[in-house]
Amino acid sequence: MATCSEKELPEKARALWIKARSAADLKNYGYAISLLQNILKEAPTFLDGRKMLRSAAIAQNSGKKGSGLFSSLSSVSLRSAGNVKKDPLAAMDQAERMLDSDPFNLGANTLLKEAAMAAGMPETAIFALETLVKGSPKDTKVLHELGELYLASDKTELALEIFNRIAEINPSDLMALKRAKDTAAHQTLKQGGWETAKSYRDLIKDKDEATALEQKGRSFKDVATIDAQLAELSQQYEANPQHLDVVRQIAQLMELKFEQTAASEDLAGSVQWYAYCDQLMGGSDPALARKHSDLRLKQLDQSIREFEDWFANGGGEHPDAAQYAQQLADMKMEREAANIGEARKRVDRNPTDLQLRFELAERLIAAGQYTDAIPELQRARQNPNVRLKAVSLLGRCYSEKGMKDLAVQQYKTAVAEMVSMDNTKKDTLYRLALLHEAMGNHGEYTACIKDLYEADYGYQDVAKRVEASYSGPKA
Repeated sequence: MATCSEKELPEKARALWIKARSAADLKNYGYAISLLQNILKEAPTFLDGRKMLRSAAIAQNSGKKGSGLFSSLSSVSLRSAGNVKKDPLAAMDQAERMLDSDPFNLGANTLLKEAAMAAGMPETAIFALETLVKGSPKDTKVLHELGELYLASDKTELALEIFNRIAEINPSDLMALKRAKDTAAHQTLKQGGWETAKSYRDLIKDKDEATALEQKGRSFKDVATIDAQLAELSQQYEANPQHLDVVRQIAQLMELKFEQTAASEDLAGSVQWYAYCDQLMGGSDPALARKHSDLRLKQLDQSIREFEDWFANGGGEHPDAAQYAQQLADMKMEREAANIGEARKRVDRNPTDLQLRFELAERLIAAGQYTDAIPELQRARQNPNVRLKAVSLLGRCYSEKGMKDLAVQQYKTAVAEMVSMDNTKKDTLYRLALLHEAMGNHGEYTACIKDLYEADYGYQDVAKRVEASYSGPKA
């Protein structure tokens, strides 16, 4: 069954959907869940509704102890599991009722996935596994299953990302490494219009040459050996500058050489070759693009450190100091832009992941882009895991934009909901105090500062501020 959009909902369900969204916005999660359950009974393929249902259940059950990821199917779900093929929609409904009180339940999500597959709803099956991954990001068994389902649904970019994530969690997982390699090769074949090729080997006429190139991918122990290999590969490159495997090998060897020498010129060479490799691939390999991006950021960080060290050691007296200062500022701006760009790409791939929106907002704030950060934080505060930090940062954005009354409101909300006096609460309370001081609210300013003083005498300049507020000699 094809996924149902909001516009395709029956009239009655569409009216309930409007009410459900309003209830969720008002944090009336119980009412929203009830409405969404009724909508899904009438329109089981309405995936957006199912996603909102899960978000509401997660918010409602935040802090509660559920049976969790490691639970098995309950007796109720086992009875439903027996009817998956006979009546998959009924099994899905049963799974959803279990997930209302325990949204990350392994058994219920597994039941939902199997019932959805039986009903011909792979997008819903994928969503069930994505929920499990969100609850347990390092469960490689579930990750493998999600990766395979992505592949079956022709979501090769997402599949490659999953298999690479598994390899990061467990570098000895040979299956994940193989699947990542096969997926990247498949993606390249598809992008290049070579779907008839059985593997990337078929793209190379000389298969003996392909084998030799693979063997050259092993680790080398010394720089001399790397240089010798680079000299050999450079001849092949001169003969055919479009040879993807040769270019990739040169990029990898330059990266390996940098790891041995830590020389800036070797890092620069690696960045240039990976950029060319990415160009030859047409940007179709996310892992390759990420490698180029990571190395470029590493190059920027190295250059920034060198400039800062130079200035710290008296470089400011140099006749061209102003020019170098501008170069340093430009590199810092490029680094911030690259960080923001990567965060935006992750949000674009997973627009409903509020954690990713929060991370994007953090990077926007670091770059001073407060206006762009506000809508991301407004969305992110719906995630109970980052809600308080998001509210606090929202207050900071409003403050930076001169909206002091709105900033005070956000800071007060965050402070009121924070239980322990951790660093986040201290920072929020301190910013609230400074805001009250700037607005002339002396009573509120003093109350905030004293709360900090009682919790942490040494925090910032709190002790000085509190003691200065008393007249008479100080101890």
